[in-house]
Amino acid sequence: MTQPKSYESQPILVVDDSEDDFYATERALGKANLHNPIAHASSGESALEWLKSKTNPKPGLILLDLNMPGIDGRKTLEIIKHNGALKSIPVVILTTSDDERDVEACYALGANTYIQKPVDFDGLIEAMKRLKGYWFEIALLPKEG
Repeated sequence: MTQPKSYESQPILVVDDSEDDFYATERALGKANLHNPIAHASSGESALEWLKSKTNPKPGLILLDLNMPGIDGRKTLEIIKHNGALKSIPVVILTTSDDERDVEACYALGANTYIQKPVDFDGLIEAMKRLKGYWFEIALLPKEG
């Protein structure tokens, strides 16, 4: 069952301190035919500010890197999942780490999925296609609000 097209209006918030990784992810999402607006936060702090702003729409999905200066992805995830207004937003960890301690800690904090960033662009495109297929075509997501 495919979700109604209204999901396409919900932005995807990509939280990554690397501009190169953000642009690669943005391009891969486009190649995966995901037409949602893409928002970028370059730190945990800026992601939390974006999420708490009354003027920004609630994202349909957050792609969160772990290793960032300041409030890192782990702490950002913890804050999101302990906030009543934000905790229903699916958070996908998208990071280079495959450390089992990171995987376990993120799931314990409420991550919805953990994906190790592929090393090449073709791998990233394939990962984004699968992400789209699951999160935007199979899973039912909370409505914007």
